[in-house]
Amino acid sequence: MCPAGAEVDDAVQEAFIDLWRKADRFDPRIADEATFVAMVARRRLIDMRRRLQRHAGGAEVDETLAAEGIEVDESAELADEADRAKRAFRELKPEQQRVLKLSVWEGHSHQSIADMTGLPLGTVKTHARRGLNKLREMLAPSRVASTEGMPS
Repeated sequence: MCPAGAEVDDAVQEAFIDLWRKADRFDPRIADEATFVAMVARRRLIDMRRRLQRHAGGAEVDETLAAEGIEVDESAELADEADRAKRAFRELKPEQQRVLKLSVWEGHSHQSIADMTGLPLGTVKTHARRGLNKLREMLAPSRVASTEGMPS
């Protein structure tokens, strides 16, 4: 979500500062620590991407992040989690998938999604909220434990 070099260092620093400032917002009943950190980091990267696009005259920002230094065991665990998330995402309604792709992967605001899709702003927000709630429900630890070992 951001180019290599000093911008990556800045993004990491901003994410850590944001985590420090927002530590009191962490609620383990809502999400685990990794999810909280990922969401804060994602927001910082989206902000940085938008800032760079404004300053670069709208030039496209390289959206690849190097995954160097990941241990083999971590990589396998991340791959399993990613597969579970992909399967859960495919179970969402098409309109929820579309809104979440534009929001989460492409970093668009709800208003810009409404403008691009022609959907009312409230509908965009509803699709995003319901889609995220459904994903949270499907990926909850209690559900994962109960579905492990089942064919997928």
